[in-house]
Amino acid sequence: MTREWFDAHLDLACLAETGRDMTAPLESCGGPPDPAVTFGSLARGRVTRCLATVFTEPGGTDAVSYPPGDVQAAHAAGVRQIDRYHAWARAGLISLGLSASAAAPAAFQAGILVEGADPIRDPAELGWWIERGVVAVGLTWARPSRYAGGNMTPELGLTDLGRALIDRIDAAGIVHDLSHLSDLAMDELLGRARGCVMASHSNCRTLMDGVNQRHLRDESIRAIAQRGGVIGLNLFGKFLEPSGEGRATLDHAVNHVEHICNLVGHARAVGLGSDMDGGFGAAAMPIGIRQPADLDRISQKLSERGWSDDDIEAFSSGNWRRFWGCVAAG
Repeated sequence: MTREWFDAHLDLACLAETGRDMTAPLESCGGPPDPAVTFGSLARGRVTRCLATVFTEPGGTDAVSYPPGDVQAAHAAGVRQIDRYHAWARAGLISLGLSASAAAPAAFQAGILVEGADPIRDPAELGWWIERGVVAVGLTWARPSRYAGGNMTPELGLTDLGRALIDRIDAAGIVHDLSHLSDLAMDELLGRARGCVMASHSNCRTLMDGVNQRHLRDESIRAIAQRGGVIGLNLFGKFLEPSGEGRATLDHAVNHVEHICNLVGHARAVGLGSDMDGGFGAAAMPIGIRQPADLDRISQKLSERGWSDDDIEAFSSGNWRRFWGCVAAG
């Protein structure tokens, strides 16, 4: 069966900023090595919708980085990526926005996810970003932002600025992305926020070392599902194989999918959030997956485990489409 895919986490503008020609074949696209993602490879894999990130890194050394605490530099790095998305839209390569229709869209659809909110100089500026296509915000990346502690800083929770931005996000009716938050920040956000929540690209802590806050606790998975949210399966092998050291397999990936389903009692709270090329190359994904055209191997593995066609379709795109339909409906 031919399936459409909705990928809830692709660093498209970041890849372009760091040298990827998104219109070239994989063999000659440049940028980060061992590539998986170009517009052509996404089309061949029938990835028709995605959340496309504005990813900026505090303390990094490349084109998407900024000195920690430098508000203007973070803003400029984020705006460059927004500008790329709009240039691609003008060129007809993408369509900004997300539809909930079951039919394949006429053009590749992208909603913009801010991954790490430092480019938003002040919560009052959020409307400017929404006008330019932002549909979701994650307060931080692994390292802390001015808004929250990340998974590398478990001792840090929300800041006063983070609480103000949460309230603005709720008022605007866009989505909170919980991936990368420290447990402290996540717990406070879930207690404070009244709007829609998701985890765009996170896996299950119980199936890993039980400690690393990059992965979701069982109670966090349940909380997201109880609020109608969806969790995107991250395909980075070190986030799938329990030791974090061995080569991940499709069984490891599907174990995380099924753990979420078993926890919440249904198959509506999980989808794909691959993070392909998000700081790791094709060889770092599970054996058998090197590019989007290989995603159907996850479907095949789910089928082998007894999943119905309807539940597999929900995983591949339906759950995310339903989620964004609910967001749009308010």
